[in-house]
Amino acid sequence: MARKIADEPSEDVVVNARKDSAEKRSPIGRLSLFIRQVVNELKKVVTPTRKELVSYTGVVLIFVVIMMALVGGLDWVFSLAVNYIFGNGDITS
Repeated sequence: MARKIADEPSEDVVVNARKDSAEKRSPIGRLSLFIRQVVNELKKVVTPTRKELVSYTGVVLIFVVIMMALVGGLDWVFSLAVNYIFGNGDITS
């Protein structure tokens, strides 16, 4: 995904961050700074459209089904090998 210009820090953000880190803050001041930064980051969040959400959900579900089949197949193959090596030698059990 291409980076957006909004993701780049502007000069005033960098200057404010340096100024904030240079100051010694009380625990309440650090907490309020953290909350302000969280709110500013949450303003940048872009919610997906319904079409994108359905598409992303479908991709995730298909990936999970493929991985379940892969792990299940490997489990079955390894169980056959273990039963053959340590079992009674019957490969069909």
